[in-house]
Amino acid sequence: MEFFGAARQARRDDKELGKGIWRRTHDRFMRGLDRYHQVLEGVADDALYDELVVIANELSAQLPQVRTCCAQAQRLHPSDGLDIPGGSLSAVHRCLSKAGNSLAAAAEAAAMARLATDAAGSARAAESVRRRAAIVVEDVAEAVRLLDGRDAR
Repeated sequence: MEFFGAARQARRDDKELGKGIWRRTHDRFMRGLDRYHQVLEGVADDALYDELVVIANELSAQLPQVRTCCAQAQRLHPSDGLDIPGGSLSAVHRCLSKAGNSLAAAAEAAAMARLATDAAGSARAAESVRRRAAIVVEDVAEAVRLLDGRDAR
């Protein structure tokens, strides 16, 4: 049954996000989230795990906004290729792309946090993850703001 659910989701994604740049942008963000959650599975320190889970929840809360932005951008500028659109949608793509990169960096920082051997090292490592996650949240908010401003015109 899971196979058919995945196939239905893929068709929904194709319809809503297209097969081009906006789908790719959305999928990259999802892969970053998946990677972050995979890293969480390997955290042995309970205190660090608790901190990283809070950050994971904050990052996961961004996915619906990323999906909405990508779907809205697909409606405004349908894409089946990898060409980045011009104008204000270029700035939206830049923000979402940067958010995906920052999410990957947050996952990498979380992986490095697992290697911290003492409480002070864990605290510094968690702070590094927090900073990267804050960039993700800021970039997604900026993409939403840019699209909202475009709709107001």
